[in-house]
Parts: sequence; C-alpha cells; structure tokens
Amino acid sequence: MTVLEPFGARLRRAMDERGPLCVGIDPHASLLAEWGLNDDVAGLERFSRTVVEAVAGRVAVLKPQSAFFERFGSRGVAVLETSVQEARAAGALVVMDAKRGDIGSTMAAYAESFLHKDAPLFSDALTVSPYLGYGSLKPAVDLARESGAGLFVLALTSNPEGGEVQHAVRGDGRGVAATMLAHLAAENAGEEPLGSFGAVVGATLGDLSSYDLAINGPLLAPGIGAQGATPADLPRVFGAAVRDVVPSVSRGVLRHGPDVAALRTAADRFAAEIRTAVTAS
Repeated sequence: MTVLEPFGARLRRAMDERGPLCVGIDPHASLLAEWGLNDDVAGLERFSRTVVEAVAGRVAVLKPQSAFFERFGSRGVAVLETSVQEARAAGALVVMDAKRGDIGSTMAAYAESFLHKDAPLFSDALTVSPYLGYGSLKPAVDLARESGAGLFVLALTSNPEGGEVQHAVRGDGRGVAATMLAHLAAENAGEEPLGSFGAVVGATLGDLSSYDLAINGPLLAPGIGAQGATPADLPRVFGAAVRDVVPSVSRGVLRHGPDVAALRTAADRFAAEIRTAVTAS
C-alpha cells in the first residue's frame, strides 16, 4: 500500500496555500429542490459534480456528508465515489463526514472503507464518534497512521443534545469532551507541522477558554454561515488555537448554486473573511 505524506502535513500546506476553508457537500432534498433538481440519483450527481467543479480547485477541504449519498443506495454511493476521486484529483483534501463509531472488527471494517489507500471511497480523513470509548477507535487510528490519512473525532459538537454526553464529568473530575481532547493531544505529540488527529469543535459554542484546544492537530469547526457563526467569531471561540481551525461552511456556499461562478464567489468570500479573521488574531 502506497503511504501518503501524513494528513496533518498535507492539511497544513493546503491551509497555508488555499486558506483553511472547508466546504461541505450536503445534497439534502430541500437543497436539491432549491437548485431545481429532482431528488433522485441524477439530481444528486448533477449537484455533486457542480460543487466539485466550482470549488475543488480553490479550497483546502471538501467534506461530503455520506448519509445524503447513502440514502440512494448503491447508485448514490457510486456518485460519492466519483465525487471523492474528482475532488482529490483537483487538489482538494476530502474529509468524509460519516461519523462512524463501533468496536473491534466492525470498526476496522469502517476504517477500511474510508481509510485504506486502495478503497474506492478512500478519503484524506474521516469523522468518527468516540462515544463507545476512545479506545474503540484504535483500528481507525492505526489504519490512518499506516495510510497517511487522518481522523476528526467528535469532541464539542454544536448540536444542543451533545452536551448531555460531552459535558458530563467522569469520576476523576475530568469532563468527557476534555478527555477526548487530551487523547488527541497524545496522538499528535511531537508531530510537525501538524498532527493528523483532529477534533470536531462547533464554531457556534462561544467562549471555549475552559478547554485546552491546543491538541497539535486540526479543529474542524462546523457552524459558519447558516448555523449562525461568522468568520469574525473564530478568534473569540478558539483563542490561540485559531490557526489550526478548519471552518466548515455548507449552505452558506451551496445556496448560491447551481451557478458555478456564484458558488466560487461565495466560497472565495468566506475564504477571504476567514483568512482575515485568523490573520488578525
């Protein structure tokens, strides 16, 4: 198996060259309708190809949401495969937003689906859920290291329900989310210029100064745009870790489709605003 340069190093370079913006590919039914497309495989394919054509050559990261492809069965997954391959060929890193989490051989199989270099859905990184215990992610961690890929582990998510688990306090007095961040810091120890094991931390959460976000790895930050956070919020939310933040925008860019030029203009505007906010911090 050909081993890539570690994801963290590739991501750092992409962020420095293209800016840190991540654009989601979220072809849910209402957005397909807004584009004048049918909620079928043909509409899905048109949507995905248009987004890739518009922005894969200019943003650091594209993040397809696997569920919106899987709902069409094998033909939808085939569209996802093509989208991943075309996005990577255009120079974007692909983070597969699949939030997989399981144990043992099942977790290993999920990892092989997205992190094995020869897999049809091979992605540069995968979102995973650690709430069967961080140790349950070991098959994904190991395969990511072997293949030069990365992980984004759910830590402080922006959905209001997440707090009942992530803000819970363990018997030793440490919070669950803080525990996940500490695990990631250990995975990334000594890595340069950036570790490959990141956290998902919502940009809508406000002041996070009580958490140690200095994990020497990337922080995938959903919530910019339609969910209410703005690029200007990033320094306040992430503090000294803001340079390692990968802000994720979906509807804020996608609602400007299907016009390719309009999609590019929207992505460029977010990228410029994010770069300004990060540089000024």
